[in-house]
Amino acid sequence: MAETQTPEFEHTGDRVAEAYRDIQAPLDAKEERSFKSDGEEEGDKPSHAMQAGARPYPAPPYPEQHQTKPGDEAALNPAPMYDAPFYKGSGKLEGKVALITGADSGIGRAVAVLFAREGAHVAIGYLNEDDDANLTRMAVEQEGRRAILLPGDVADPAYAKAAVEKTVAEFGRLDILVNNAAFQEHVLDFEDLTEEHFDRTLKTNLYGYFYMAKAAVKHLPNGGAIINTGSVTGLLGNKDLVDYSMTKGGIHAFTRSLATHLIDKGIRVNAVAPGPVWTPLNPADKLGPDVAQFGAKTPMKRAAQPEEIAPAYVFLASPQTASYITGEILPIIGGYNGG
Repeated sequence: MAETQTPEFEHTGDRVAEAYRDIQAPLDAKEERSFKSDGEEEGDKPSHAMQAGARPYPAPPYPEQHQTKPGDEAALNPAPMYDAPFYKGSGKLEGKVALITGADSGIGRAVAVLFAREGAHVAIGYLNEDDDANLTRMAVEQEGRRAILLPGDVADPAYAKAAVEKTVAEFGRLDILVNNAAFQEHVLDFEDLTEEHFDRTLKTNLYGYFYMAKAAVKHLPNGGAIINTGSVTGLLGNKDLVDYSMTKGGIHAFTRSLATHLIDKGIRVNAVAPGPVWTPLNPADKLGPDVAQFGAKTPMKRAAQPEEIAPAYVFLASPQTASYITGEILPIIGGYNGG
């Protein structure tokens, strides 16, 4: 196993993951009782999902499955598609260094792979999912680039500072920060949203982005970039993700405000706002019957695969493609419902 660059924060990640599960467990138990009393859920029919990519992507119904937090990409069925074999690099990020939080799996892993394919070395920030993070590291190295592992909790300002400083120490620079780590746990009844749950969502999704950006800005050069992961829930809201949606809307506002603030430094700040994406975040949130229909209500009638989202991060990170773009929120949500 590769040596991590933030060993002093590894046990912090374990403690935070346990706190995630403490929030998750009673909500799962209550929802399981609800599923048993309600019987079969609607939407078990096969979908006619839109396929417009370089290769076909899985569509609902997916196998029913559920995970404890923070989730394990290797356990997902079907396996997320992150390697984008038809995507050809062209040096858009040649010689650059990127630090990506939540890079062990899902969108973060796909972004790490494409950044490496475009020429960047990658620092992999993650909570405590060592096996997943090592697979991301190997995927980056297979693209001919270097990678380091940075386990720890983005909600800890000391970790944010250490992660940035160790990235700069290892690679000699930092050009791109991708804020992508997130905590999500849905609540069917608003009164079940505890203070601990609410606090954890805000600390990870808002404080974490702030801490990482604050630590990175002093190192980012003119032409550097920050890309934040927002969400369709920050645009449209979500009745069962009140706290999460609030943080994602806050991330969008943070993006626009920080972009304006950093123009004089030549640092661009943008956000990607994905819809449903097949990553460990969702089976570690929803129960099996909901996971089986994940993404079915989008106009495309399926969830996105991580490799379908990652090219947007390349686009926004590269000065070759996005030099005149800052403060934008790019939705990638599988279409809009009319009406």
